[in-house]
Amino acid sequence: MKVLIADDDVQLVRALAVTLAARGYDVVTARDGRAAIDAVITERPDLVLLDLGMPRLDGIGVLEGIRAWSQVPVLVLSGRTDSSDKVDALDAGADDYVTKPFQMDELLARLRALGRRQVAAASAAGATPSVSIGDLVVDLVAKQVTPPSGPAIRLTPTEWRLLEVLVTNPDRLMTREMLLTDVWGPSHGNDSGYLRLYMAQLRRKLEPDPGHPRYLVTESGMGYRFSPAGITSGS
Repeated sequence: MKVLIADDDVQLVRALAVTLAARGYDVVTARDGRAAIDAVITERPDLVLLDLGMPRLDGIGVLEGIRAWSQVPVLVLSGRTDSSDKVDALDAGADDYVTKPFQMDELLARLRALGRRQVAAASAAGATPSVSIGDLVVDLVAKQVTPPSGPAIRLTPTEWRLLEVLVTNPDRLMTREMLLTDVWGPSHGNDSGYLRLYMAQLRRKLEPDPGHPRYLVTESGMGYRFSPAGITSGS
């Protein structure tokens, strides 16, 4: 499970990163609010630990930016003890709030609880743990694509997120605007060049004949569709 630690306290971030990594978490960090939003977009963490008092953009601004397009669980870590700060954070979309200083055992327990809640929500929504693209298996839990033999196919975080959106919406037209907003964030809704580039990269890695894609299909003038059965379509 990937955790983003967004905090400008270097010593705290280092301590948290060491502790979480020792317990099997994949850790990424951000030291200001703008970097935190960028990291959510590019790294696609499963959980976010967020400080309220960061430079460039405070925690409430980060929460509002994230919640405009993502429901990733956010646990606020803050030295602010006033109840109004907690209310503001929860109203802005935080899932939990821990006041600094805190006990590491309590923080880990809260992270586990948020992780279980996320898994339960995915299960309730009927999430499928794996999807096939021809002979390839897309494991949505392990976040990897494996062929019948040999190592997993390496995807960048952005390629994975684009693939994940498509395969979890089988046979559904995903417009360019929908994909751009979901993968790159609301400020990139018109950047169709990004989408064409990454779709081409995905096809080179996953399609039997990238020039004539069967599974990651273009809907001309509209967007893209994942076809589990495989069809013949122009690129």
